[in-house]
Amino acid sequence: MSATTEHLTPALDSAALQTFVDDMWNREIVPALTDYIAIPAKSPAYDPEWAANAFLERVVRDAASWVESKKVAGLKLEVVRLPGRTPVIFFEIPATKAGSTETVLMYGHLDKQPEFSGWRNDLGPWTPKFEDGKLYGRGGADDGYAVYASLTAVMALDAQKIPRPRVVGLIETCEESGSYDLLPYVDALRERLGEVSLVVCLDSGAGNYDQLWLTTSLRGNLTGTLEVTVLDEGIHSGDSSGVVPSSFRILRHVLDRLEDSGTGRLLPESFHCEIPAERLDQARATAKILGDAVWQRFPWACGADGGFVLPTTKDPFEALLNRTWRPTLSVTGAEGLPPLSNAGNVLRPRTAFKLSLRLPPLVDGPTATQQLKELLEADAPYNAKVVFKADHAAATGWNAPTTAPWLASALDEASQKAWGAPCGYIGQGGTIPLMNMLEKGFPKAQFMVCGVLGPKSNAHGPNEFLHVPYGKKLTAAVAQVVAKLP
Repeated sequence: MSATTEHLTPALDSAALQTFVDDMWNREIVPALTDYIAIPAKSPAYDPEWAANAFLERVVRDAASWVESKKVAGLKLEVVRLPGRTPVIFFEIPATKAGSTETVLMYGHLDKQPEFSGWRNDLGPWTPKFEDGKLYGRGGADDGYAVYASLTAVMALDAQKIPRPRVVGLIETCEESGSYDLLPYVDALRERLGEVSLVVCLDSGAGNYDQLWLTTSLRGNLTGTLEVTVLDEGIHSGDSSGVVPSSFRILRHVLDRLEDSGTGRLLPESFHCEIPAERLDQARATAKILGDAVWQRFPWACGADGGFVLPTTKDPFEALLNRTWRPTLSVTGAEGLPPLSNAGNVLRPRTAFKLSLRLPPLVDGPTATQQLKELLEADAPYNAKVVFKADHAAATGWNAPTTAPWLASALDEASQKAWGAPCGYIGQGGTIPLMNMLEKGFPKAQFMVCGVLGPKSNAHGPNEFLHVPYGKKLTAAVAQVVAKLP
């Protein structure tokens, strides 16, 4: 850049940028998200009749209308629809930086997790409520806000005439089901996406609300149903127990092949991977920042923070590795078990568990699926009928490429401007399937994967909230980083 060009380029006013962002959140984003939360736009895995119910269609239409109403110069938006698949929003905004050939891809999703139980009496998944800077309800933080924040970041730069690269947006409606609909859209839109230099994803988490957090890795996810059947119908337990094996006991026995029930460690070594040295160093640094908050932030039923030993480990470093680089098993649902009020003395014919297996970032999801099926189904005890049926293709995790010096500097500067603290680096235990796809498709791209899911935000569970002050600062940080793209 010549000295003359440098002189003509306006300097970014961080205070004015934050004021612009705050005003947009107060006037438009919070009201838009309030409407969004009230719509039960569940992901297709949890609403098989999603097309007929049209809730996904409504949130897509609302978000698309909001984007188009901003009248950003050159903005083009299309709701793209492939037969039989959930829709995506695609928008593109031309560069304002002379000669720029770079493209920033901004990603988010509008589909939601199901209701779950345990909400506060005055809250609910589809009952938005703003209280103490938090917007409660399902989906606002995970991550309905992303499309609104992404466009606001662009508008904040344009308001100051800060030169920026081309921006494209890709907002899906299948993320909470594993993004199985997304790859066909990425293929269909590949030419229109262009050569992506920076991916901005706002679907991740934060270690605290005191600084910007960059996600360095994501675990993969494998889900499916394990079913054990021993009878054609339920029979009197007094007559049959001791002769007919319990389907629940067989299921426990089979799971013992997978997990050490005493420690929670998964037994097959193929489900583990070596943790890169850089990630170990970052976890140590993050453990020093967060300390015991790494495990104390969860809503323990027995008062773990009062001295009871409940966590698998109280070592912050080991806890961070457990939730980001080590595989874990969760049973997230069950069938074949009557409610307690209707549980008579009957030996049940079948037991089925919904399994969710979180995989380390470097373990291949489809390979792990086949290995798991073989492990669980082989040599069934008592020759019972044991079947593991995987859901849609497992998602492979993601380990971020080495952060380029320009991005590391931009992240630190943005964090200092907004929070007065440096950027933190943290792995996340959740899964964003698109990240792995995008890294393979755009191997030269850098990734700014961040989010508002900080302590107690409780995505997927009861009392989920969006921390609005953090969302405002994160939006401004995105704008500052985009402006720094070389």
